[in-house]
Amino acid sequence: MSRGLLGTLLLIASATAYSTAGFFTRLIPVDAWTLLFWRGVFGGSFLAVVVLVQERGRVAKAIRATGVEGALVAILSAVATVCFLNAMRISTVADVLVIDATIPFFAAALGWVILGERESPWTLGATVVAFAGMAVMAGPAIVQGQFLGDLLALVMAVSMALVIVLIRRKRGVSMVPAVCASAFLCALLVWPFASPWQVTAGELGLLALFGVSQFGLGLLLLAFGTPLVSATRGALLGVLQTPLGTLWVWLAFAEQPSTLTLIGGAIVLAAVLADVLHPRSQR
Repeated sequence: MSRGLLGTLLLIASATAYSTAGFFTRLIPVDAWTLLFWRGVFGGSFLAVVVLVQERGRVAKAIRATGVEGALVAILSAVATVCFLNAMRISTVADVLVIDATIPFFAAALGWVILGERESPWTLGATVVAFAGMAVMAGPAIVQGQFLGDLLALVMAVSMALVIVLIRRKRGVSMVPAVCASAFLCALLVWPFASPWQVTAGELGLLALFGVSQFGLGLLLLAFGTPLVSATRGALLGVLQTPLGTLWVWLAFAEQPSTLTLIGGAIVLAAVLADVLHPRSQR
Protein backbone atom coordinates (compact mmCIF):
# COMPACT_ATOMS: atom_id res chain seq x y z
CA MET A 1 0.00 0.00 0.00
CA SER A 2 1.37 3.42 -0.96
CA ARG A 3 1.91 6.15 1.61
CA GLY A 4 -0.67 8.34 -0.13
CA LEU A 5 -3.36 5.65 -0.01
CA LEU A 6 -2.60 4.84 3.63
CA GLY A 7 -2.79 8.52 4.56
CA THR A 8 -6.07 8.88 2.68
CA LEU A 9 -7.62 5.92 4.49
CA LEU A 10 -6.41 7.17 7.89
CA LEU A 11 -7.88 10.62 7.28
CA ILE A 12 -11.19 9.21 6.07
CA ALA A 13 -11.29 7.22 9.31
CA SER A 14 -10.44 10.40 11.26
CA ALA A 15 -13.27 12.32 9.57
CA THR A 16 -15.63 9.43 10.34
CA ALA A 17 -14.67 9.55 14.02
CA TYR A 18 -15.11 13.34 14.14
CA SER A 19 -18.49 13.06 12.38
CA THR A 20 -20.04 11.36 15.42
CA ALA A 21 -19.96 14.64 17.38
CA GLY A 22 -23.59 15.47 16.57
CA PHE A 23 -24.68 11.99 17.58
CA PHE A 24 -23.00 12.24 20.99
CA THR A 25 -24.12 15.82 21.69
CA ARG A 26 -27.73 14.73 21.22
CA LEU A 27 -27.22 11.58 23.25
CA ILE A 28 -25.59 13.21 26.31
CA PRO A 29 -27.84 15.76 28.11
CA VAL A 30 -25.16 18.10 29.50
CA ASP A 31 -24.21 21.67 28.60
CA ALA A 32 -21.69 22.32 25.82
CA TRP A 33 -18.87 23.49 28.13
CA THR A 34 -19.10 20.41 30.34
CA LEU A 35 -19.24 18.24 27.25
CA LEU A 36 -16.06 19.85 25.90
CA PHE A 37 -14.30 19.58 29.26
CA TRP A 38 -14.83 15.85 29.65
CA ARG A 39 -14.19 15.22 25.96
CA GLY A 40 -10.79 16.87 26.35
CA VAL A 41 -9.99 14.99 29.56
CA PHE A 42 -10.92 11.55 28.22
CA GLY A 43 -9.53 12.20 24.74
CA GLY A 44 -6.26 13.48 26.20
CA SER A 45 -6.01 10.52 28.58
CA PHE A 46 -6.48 8.09 25.67
CA LEU A 47 -3.77 9.84 23.66
CA ALA A 48 -1.46 9.92 26.70
CA VAL A 49 -1.72 6.13 26.93
CA VAL A 50 -0.90 5.89 23.22
CA VAL A 51 2.20 8.05 23.71
CA LEU A 52 3.37 5.97 26.69
CA VAL A 53 2.97 2.72 24.74
CA GLN A 54 4.43 4.13 21.54
CA GLU A 55 7.51 5.71 23.08
CA ARG A 56 8.23 3.27 25.95
CA GLY A 57 10.44 5.37 28.19
CA ARG A 58 11.28 8.01 25.59
CA VAL A 59 8.31 10.27 26.30
CA ALA A 60 10.36 13.38 27.16
CA LYS A 61 12.46 12.93 24.02
CA ALA A 62 9.32 12.47 21.91
CA ILE A 63 7.82 15.69 23.31
CA ARG A 64 11.02 17.66 22.62
CA ALA A 65 11.15 16.26 19.09
CA THR A 66 7.84 17.94 18.19
CA GLY A 67 9.59 21.29 18.64
CA VAL A 68 7.97 24.66 18.17
CA GLU A 69 5.60 23.10 15.63
CA GLY A 70 4.28 20.75 18.30
CA ALA A 71 3.57 23.60 20.71
CA LEU A 72 1.79 25.53 17.97
CA VAL A 73 -0.27 22.48 16.97
CA ALA A 74 -1.40 22.03 20.58
CA ILE A 75 -2.38 25.69 20.98
CA LEU A 76 -3.99 26.14 17.56
CA SER A 77 -5.99 22.92 17.77
CA ALA A 78 -7.39 23.88 21.19
CA VAL A 79 -8.17 27.42 20.04
CA ALA A 80 -9.91 26.06 16.92
CA THR A 81 -12.12 23.80 19.05
CA VAL A 82 -13.20 26.62 21.37
CA CYS A 83 -13.76 29.03 18.45
CA PHE A 84 -15.86 26.42 16.66
CA LEU A 85 -18.11 25.91 19.67
CA ASN A 86 -18.67 29.63 20.19
CA ALA A 87 -19.19 30.25 16.48
CA MET A 88 -21.94 27.64 16.48
CA ARG A 89 -23.55 29.35 19.48
CA ILE A 90 -23.64 32.94 18.17
CA SER A 91 -23.77 32.48 14.40
CA THR A 92 -25.82 30.27 12.10
CA VAL A 93 -24.81 26.67 11.57
CA ALA A 94 -24.92 27.40 7.84
CA ASP A 95 -22.31 30.15 8.06
CA VAL A 96 -20.00 28.02 10.18
CA LEU A 97 -20.28 25.04 7.83
CA VAL A 98 -19.45 27.11 4.76
CA ILE A 99 -16.48 28.76 6.49
CA ASP A 100 -15.36 25.32 7.69
CA ALA A 101 -15.31 24.23 4.04
CA THR A 102 -12.68 26.91 3.29
CA ILE A 103 -10.05 25.03 5.31
CA PRO A 104 -8.66 23.24 2.20
CA PHE A 105 -8.15 26.63 0.48
CA PHE A 106 -6.26 28.01 3.48
CA ALA A 107 -4.29 24.75 3.68
CA ALA A 108 -3.36 25.03 0.01
CA ALA A 109 -2.16 28.61 0.44
CA LEU A 110 -0.27 27.94 3.67
CA GLY A 111 1.18 24.71 2.29
CA TRP A 112 2.54 26.64 -0.67
CA VAL A 113 4.00 29.44 1.52
CA ILE A 114 5.39 27.28 4.36
CA LEU A 115 6.14 23.96 2.65
CA GLY A 116 6.50 24.93 -0.98
CA GLU A 117 3.78 22.42 -1.93
CA ARG A 118 1.91 23.02 -5.17
CA GLU A 119 -1.38 21.18 -5.22
CA SER A 120 -2.58 19.31 -8.30
CA PRO A 121 -5.34 20.97 -10.35
CA TRP A 122 -7.51 17.88 -9.82
CA THR A 123 -7.44 18.12 -6.01
CA LEU A 124 -7.98 21.88 -6.14
CA GLY A 125 -10.95 21.31 -8.43
CA ALA A 126 -12.36 18.71 -6.04
CA THR A 127 -11.95 21.24 -3.22
CA VAL A 128 -13.95 23.85 -5.15
CA VAL A 129 -16.73 21.32 -5.80
CA ALA A 130 -16.77 20.26 -2.12
CA PHE A 131 -17.05 23.92 -1.10
CA ALA A 132 -19.98 24.33 -3.47
CA GLY A 133 -21.62 21.27 -1.90
CA MET A 134 -21.26 22.77 1.58
CA ALA A 135 -22.77 26.02 0.31
CA VAL A 136 -25.75 24.08 -1.04
CA MET A 137 -26.14 22.34 2.35
CA ALA A 138 -26.19 25.73 4.07
CA GLY A 139 -28.73 27.10 1.60
CA PRO A 140 -30.50 30.42 2.16
CA ALA A 141 -29.64 30.46 5.89
CA ILE A 142 -26.15 31.77 5.03
CA VAL A 143 -27.35 35.38 5.00
CA GLN A 144 -28.57 35.16 8.60
CA GLY A 145 -25.16 34.91 10.25
CA GLN A 146 -23.58 37.17 12.84
CA PHE A 147 -20.26 38.94 12.25
CA LEU A 148 -18.56 37.86 15.48
CA GLY A 149 -19.59 34.24 15.03
CA ASP A 150 -18.35 34.26 11.45
CA LEU A 151 -15.07 35.81 12.60
CA LEU A 152 -14.61 33.03 15.17
CA ALA A 153 -15.36 30.45 12.49
CA LEU A 154 -12.73 32.07 10.28
CA VAL A 155 -10.17 31.90 13.10
CA MET A 156 -11.07 28.21 13.50
CA ALA A 157 -10.59 27.55 9.77
CA VAL A 158 -7.20 29.26 9.59
CA SER A 159 -6.06 27.56 12.81
CA MET A 160 -6.99 24.08 11.55
CA ALA A 161 -5.30 24.74 8.20
CA LEU A 162 -2.16 25.72 10.10
CA VAL A 163 -2.40 22.57 12.25
CA ILE A 164 -2.50 20.42 9.12
CA VAL A 165 0.45 22.24 7.53
CA LEU A 166 2.55 22.14 10.71
CA ILE A 167 1.96 18.41 11.22
CA ARG A 168 2.98 17.83 7.63
CA ARG A 169 6.07 20.01 8.12
CA LYS A 170 7.21 17.65 10.90
CA ARG A 171 6.24 14.52 8.98
CA GLY A 172 9.34 12.66 10.16
CA VAL A 173 8.30 13.12 13.80
CA SER A 174 5.30 11.67 15.68
CA MET A 175 2.98 14.54 16.58
CA VAL A 176 0.80 12.43 18.86
CA PRO A 177 2.26 14.18 21.95
CA ALA A 178 1.21 17.52 20.44
CA VAL A 179 -2.40 16.49 19.76
CA CYS A 180 -2.51 14.91 23.22
CA ALA A 181 -1.51 18.26 24.72
CA SER A 182 -4.16 20.01 22.61
CA ALA A 183 -6.90 17.80 24.10
CA PHE A 184 -5.87 18.63 27.67
CA LEU A 185 -5.44 22.31 26.79
CA CYS A 186 -8.96 22.40 25.38
CA ALA A 187 -10.31 20.98 28.66
CA LEU A 188 -8.32 23.59 30.60
CA LEU A 189 -9.66 26.47 28.49
CA VAL A 190 -13.32 25.54 29.00
CA TRP A 191 -13.00 24.47 32.66
CA PRO A 192 -14.06 27.87 34.12
CA PHE A 193 -17.37 27.65 32.24
CA ALA A 194 -18.08 23.94 32.77
CA SER A 195 -19.86 22.02 35.55
CA PRO A 196 -17.87 18.76 35.44
CA TRP A 197 -19.00 17.43 38.84
CA GLN A 198 -22.71 17.69 38.11
CA VAL A 199 -22.86 14.74 35.69
CA THR A 200 -24.28 11.32 36.60
CA ALA A 201 -22.34 8.05 36.42
CA GLY A 202 -24.21 7.07 33.26
CA GLU A 203 -23.45 10.42 31.61
CA LEU A 204 -19.79 10.09 32.62
CA GLY A 205 -19.60 6.72 30.86
CA LEU A 206 -21.03 8.22 27.67
CA LEU A 207 -18.66 11.19 27.99
CA ALA A 208 -15.73 8.77 28.24
CA LEU A 209 -16.89 7.00 25.07
CA PHE A 210 -17.31 10.37 23.37
CA GLY A 211 -13.87 11.59 24.38
CA VAL A 212 -12.05 8.42 23.35
CA SER A 213 -13.88 7.42 20.15
CA GLN A 214 -14.70 10.84 18.70
CA PHE A 215 -12.00 13.21 19.93
CA GLY A 216 -9.04 11.06 20.95
CA LEU A 217 -9.27 8.61 18.04
CA GLY A 218 -10.03 11.42 15.58
CA LEU A 219 -6.92 13.35 16.66
CA LEU A 220 -4.76 10.21 16.64
CA LEU A 221 -5.75 9.28 13.09
CA LEU A 222 -5.29 12.91 12.03
CA ALA A 223 -1.74 12.90 13.43
CA PHE A 224 -0.90 9.63 11.68
CA GLY A 225 -2.53 10.40 8.33
CA THR A 226 -1.70 14.07 7.74
CA PRO A 227 2.05 13.60 7.08
CA LEU A 228 1.27 11.10 4.30
CA VAL A 229 -0.83 13.34 2.01
CA SER A 230 -0.72 16.94 0.83
CA ALA A 231 -2.08 19.61 3.14
CA THR A 232 -4.94 20.42 0.75
CA ARG A 233 -6.02 16.81 0.39
CA GLY A 234 -5.87 16.30 4.16
CA ALA A 235 -8.19 19.27 4.67
CA LEU A 236 -10.47 18.14 1.84
CA LEU A 237 -10.92 14.72 3.43
CA GLY A 238 -11.76 16.42 6.72
CA VAL A 239 -14.78 18.09 5.09
CA LEU A 240 -16.34 14.60 4.96
CA GLN A 241 -17.31 14.87 8.62
CA THR A 242 -20.20 17.24 7.85
CA PRO A 243 -22.29 15.05 5.50
CA LEU A 244 -21.39 11.95 7.53
CA GLY A 245 -22.46 13.67 10.76
CA THR A 246 -25.80 14.54 9.17
CA LEU A 247 -26.22 10.90 8.17
CA TRP A 248 -25.57 9.50 11.68
CA VAL A 249 -28.06 11.90 13.31
CA TRP A 250 -30.62 11.05 10.63
CA LEU A 251 -30.22 7.30 11.21
CA ALA A 252 -30.06 7.46 15.02
CA PHE A 253 -32.60 10.18 15.84
CA ALA A 254 -34.75 10.28 12.70
CA GLU A 255 -33.85 13.95 12.14
CA GLN A 256 -34.88 14.30 8.51
CA PRO A 257 -32.37 16.49 6.63
CA SER A 258 -33.66 18.97 4.08
CA THR A 259 -33.47 18.31 0.37
CA LEU A 260 -30.69 20.89 0.01
CA THR A 261 -28.72 19.18 2.78
CA LEU A 262 -28.99 15.84 0.98
CA ILE A 263 -28.01 17.35 -2.37
CA GLY A 264 -25.09 19.28 -0.86
CA GLY A 265 -23.89 16.25 1.08
CA ALA A 266 -23.98 14.15 -2.09
CA ILE A 267 -21.89 16.79 -3.89
CA VAL A 268 -19.29 16.79 -1.09
CA LEU A 269 -19.08 13.00 -1.06
CA ALA A 270 -18.79 12.88 -4.86
CA ALA A 271 -15.98 15.48 -4.85
CA VAL A 272 -13.96 13.61 -2.21
CA LEU A 273 -14.57 10.26 -3.90
CA ALA A 274 -13.50 11.65 -7.28
CA ASP A 275 -10.25 12.93 -5.77
CA VAL A 276 -9.54 9.67 -3.94
CA LEU A 277 -10.19 7.50 -6.99
CA HIS A 278 -8.36 9.67 -9.50
CA PRO A 279 -5.57 7.58 -11.13
CA ARG A 280 -2.86 10.08 -10.21
CA SER A 281 -4.16 10.89 -6.74
CA GLN A 282 -1.80 8.58 -4.82
CA ARG A 283 1.43 9.84 -6.39
